[in-house]
Amino acid sequence: MVTVEDVRRLASTLPRSSEHLIRDRVKFRVGSIVYVAFSRDETVMGFAFPKEEREALVAAEPDTFMMPDERDLRYHWVLVRMAAIDLDEMRELVVEAWRMVVPKKVYAAYAAGVR
Repeated sequence: MVTVEDVRRLASTLPRSSEHLIRDRVKFRVGSIVYVAFSRDETVMGFAFPKEEREALVAAEPDTFMMPDERDLRYHWVLVRMAAIDLDEMRELVVEAWRMVVPKKVYAAYAAGVR
């Protein structure tokens, strides 16, 4: 099972990423934009994801992914059950969520291995 600590290790390597504890919830941000957030019990991770693709993602893997609460539907956001993913899947989800909120040149440098 993937843990918050696993995500923390990855997120700490991503340029401009910072960790915050907000209302007893661990969140990772770039500037003021949250790209990953955990439920209080740390069993569910919300992450930035294109709105137009999330219904297909949830429909394809309903035991793994969930739609966000109604109040969060306006955001580019989807939820994943931590117990349903492995480290490789977590890495892909977190890096892609981070990519959505950083400038393209920051991602390009990261992808090219320039850190």
